[in-house]
Amino acid sequence: MTTTAYIDTHAHLDDERFDSDLDAVIARAADAGVERIVCPAITADSSRKVVDLARAHSSLYAAVGIQPNYCAEAAPGDWDRVVALAGDQVVAIGETGLDRHWDFTPMEVQQDYFDRHLRLAEELNLPVVIHCREAEEDVLPMLRETASRGPLRGVLHAFGGTRSLAEECLSLGLFVSFAGAVTYRNKKFESLREVAAVVPEDRLLIETDSPYLTPHPLRGKEKRNEPARIVHAAAFLAELRGTTVEALAATTTANARRLFRLE
Repeated sequence: MTTTAYIDTHAHLDDERFDSDLDAVIARAADAGVERIVCPAITADSSRKVVDLARAHSSLYAAVGIQPNYCAEAAPGDWDRVVALAGDQVVAIGETGLDRHWDFTPMEVQQDYFDRHLRLAEELNLPVVIHCREAEEDVLPMLRETASRGPLRGVLHAFGGTRSLAEECLSLGLFVSFAGAVTYRNKKFESLREVAAVVPEDRLLIETDSPYLTPHPLRGKEKRNEPARIVHAAAFLAELRGTTVEALAATTTANARRLFRLE
C-alpha cells in the first residue's frame, strides 16, 4: 500500500456502473492512497444514494444537488428532497452550474437551479461544486452576484475553461480542480495544461470524475474510470508543475480537507 495520501474530490460512485463491485473499487482506491472520496449527486435520487453511501462507508462524503443537464427532468418536490438531505454526511452542495455543450435543459431553467444551489450553499455555509461547460459568460455573473453577498466557497470541478475564467474564479475565492483530461495528449488540451501549471498551490485540487474522464495512459483501454486512477493525474500534474508527486498529493489533500472541512 502506498504512503502517499490523496483525496478524490469528485467521483460519481452512485453511478450504476459501480453497483456490482463498489467495495472492491473503494478497496483499490485505499490501496492507491485515496483516503477520502467526495461523491457529488446529479439528481434528487442520486442525492439520496450518495448520502446513503457516505453513511455506509467511512471514506466517502456526499454532495447533494441536481446537475444542470438533469434539471429539466426534475419532478415537483425534487428540490425540496435535496434541501432536506443537506445535513449529516453532506460536505458540499452540487453538482450544479451551467452547461451550453448539451441541450438537455433550457438555460433559464439551469440558471434558476444554479441560483438555488448557490443560495442553499450560502445559507448552510457549505462549499458549492460547480460544473461549467462552454458557459463561462453565463456562470461568471452569477458567481459575482453570489460573492457580492458574502464569502464564496467552492470549486470549479474538472476544469476545462480558459485562463481568464480560472483567474476570475480564483479572485472570487474558488478552488480549481483538474481531472483526467489534463493528461490527454490532444493539442486542444494544451491550453488546459497551461492553466493547470499556474493555479496557485493553495487553490489546487484533483479528482477523477469517475466513471468519466479516464486518464492517459488508460484512456480508451478502460471502460470505467475509478478513484484509484487519480494517481495518473497527480503524477502528470506534479511533472507539469515541477514538483514531486508526494508534494502535490500533500498540497491537494490539505486543500481538500480545508475546503470540505474533512477530518
